[in-house]
This record gives sequence, structure tokens and C-alpha cells, in this order.
Amino acid sequence: MDLPLSDVSRVCAAEFAHTTTYLDTAGAGVLPRSAVAAVRELAEAAGAGLPAGAGDFDLVERVRASFARLVAVDPERVAVGSSVATHVGLIAASLPDGAEVLVPEGDFASVMNPFVLRGGLNVRFVPLESLAEAVRPDTALVALSAVQSADGRTADLPGVRAATAAHGARMLVDATQAAGWLPFDASPYEYTVTGGYKWLLGGRGASYLTVSHEAQPGLVPLHAGWVAAESKWEAVYGPMRQLARDARRFDESAAFLPYYAAQPSLALLERVGVEAVHAHDTALAARYRTGLDRLGHRPVPGDGAIVSVPGLAHRQPALEAAGIRTSARGGALRASFHLYNTEADVDRLLDALDVPAG
Repeated sequence: MDLPLSDVSRVCAAEFAHTTTYLDTAGAGVLPRSAVAAVRELAEAAGAGLPAGAGDFDLVERVRASFARLVAVDPERVAVGSSVATHVGLIAASLPDGAEVLVPEGDFASVMNPFVLRGGLNVRFVPLESLAEAVRPDTALVALSAVQSADGRTADLPGVRAATAAHGARMLVDATQAAGWLPFDASPYEYTVTGGYKWLLGGRGASYLTVSHEAQPGLVPLHAGWVAAESKWEAVYGPMRQLARDARRFDESAAFLPYYAAQPSLALLERVGVEAVHAHDTALAARYRTGLDRLGHRPVPGDGAIVSVPGLAHRQPALEAAGIRTSARGGALRASFHLYNTEADVDRLLDALDVPAG
């Protein structure tokens, strides 16, 4: 059950210890205290040469299950890895020569580069708003982000899903800028990819691939190691007898430090509830948009947790020097709001923007 909004701030005050006005979750999230403690405990055990320092594969399974619950799929559909680009590269390698891949213009590089660089594919770019209409009978795959990294625009996923279904195309959704604050159901899509170090509050090196049961047979696990076996402890020395029967066949060997961070971070998101996170984050973003309007600035339209203001990228260095963490993307100032942010954070950013640049 989601926490009431009045309890979200109380929980977060106990879990976060950052000392800056941190408004850049779209770049990287802040680790909760419990995640920092888990990473420190593992690192100290490894440094002391203790058995616990070798890491726990059962913890990775708990992370897999927690992520599966957050995106509403069975754990059997979830593979764990190290980066979104690696997951996308696996999908790119599975496509036949000449296949058409449809991608929004300006989407995040990891969503498109593996298709472009593979060679032999017809990668076609169209505006995000025209994506559904651009799907055609010879489209093999549509790859897009649920929320655009650069400016926070939200894709019409149901519309694109209807178009791909009508033309027999598959769909790959990057949920990196969505999962954790935006209620996201991965079940309708053949593939989803999610980096764990932003809204999921983990560290770099944890990422998640979901593959529908129907799509799993056609995806070749090119980087399969012993962890991709049905019985991994019997596959340490190959060749393995049998691949895992589910999406574990697409696993990379997990980097334990970021997965140790992921376990308490995902547990925190489950405890608060994504609906409550969504309400908290979008209320702060709406407060910021209202303040920007008073100051005469026009952000990219939207109602999500990422707010991008064209023409203000030059303010980012001075904000950083003042202890206000934002980011600059494509000439715009990008602020993003998450669990650890407050109305005071929003007002501090607005007050800083109200002072003419020096």
C-alpha cells in the first residue's frame, strides 16, 4: 500500500543524507543511507578477505523479484545486467539483416546506437509525436524511451503499442527515466530496459532487461556465461548443459556493489509505493513550473518529474557553485524532482533563477 504523502517526507528524511539541493535525478539518483550501508558492509568484508565479501547471488534474486514487482511482470521475464546499451545490443544482434527499426529523433543514445552501429539494419528516425503514425508493415521493431531524458516529454506508449500490434512489429521501451517515479507496466512490451542508477536510487552497474515469454526464444544470449545456465553452479566450467529456461539466460554476472545498493533502494520504493512517489515528484515539478511562469520562463510542456527550460543552460554552472544540482541538456536547464526533494528545494532554485546571471 502506498504511503500517505504526509509520511513520504518523514520516511525520506530518515533515508537521505545529501547536503546539496539535489535536483538532478535524471542524471543520477541519490543513494539512501541503507544502500550506502549495504555497499560499505560488502566493501569492508571484501577488503578484509571475509567470505561475505564475495557477494551473495541470493541477494541478486531478491533484487530481480523486487524490480519485477515494480514494473508488474513475473521475475521469469527479468534479466539482470550492467548497462542499458548492453541489453539493447543483444536485441539489435537478434534482428535479421534489412530489418527496419523505428526510433524517435533525439532519443537517448543507448536506445539507438546499438542498432545504428550493428550495420545491416534500416534505422529510421521520426519525431516522437509522430511515432505511432510512422509504424508501417515492414517495421520490425520500435525502440523508444518512455520519458525523454533531454526534456521530460512522455511518450504515448499505448498509442505506439496499438500501432505495433496492428503491423506485427515488436516494441522496446527504455524505462530508465520512468521506472521509480512513473507507474510503469512492462508487461505489454516484448522488451524493456531500465538503468538502475537514476529513479531507482541504485548505483551504476545495475540494469534490468525484461523479455516477454513469446520473445525469449528468438533472442540469442550471445554473452551467456555460467550465470545464464539453468543450474549455474553446475555450469562453472563449460560448455553448459542447459540454458536457463526463462529470462535468466540473458543475465550478465552481476556486479555485486551496485546490486547491494539496489536491494534496499528498491525496497524503499516498494515501501513508499510508486503512486505516492509519483504524486510527490509531480507536485514539486508543478510548483516549479508555476514559479517559472511567474519569472517569465517557458519550460517544455508536460506534467512529469523532469522539467526542461530552453535557453537557460548557461545558468547551470552558477547554480552548481551555489550548491544547487541541476544539469544542462541541449541548451536547456533540466531539473528533476524525486523522493528526497522538498518544496524548499524548488523555492531555492526559483529564487536563484530570479537573480540575473552575473
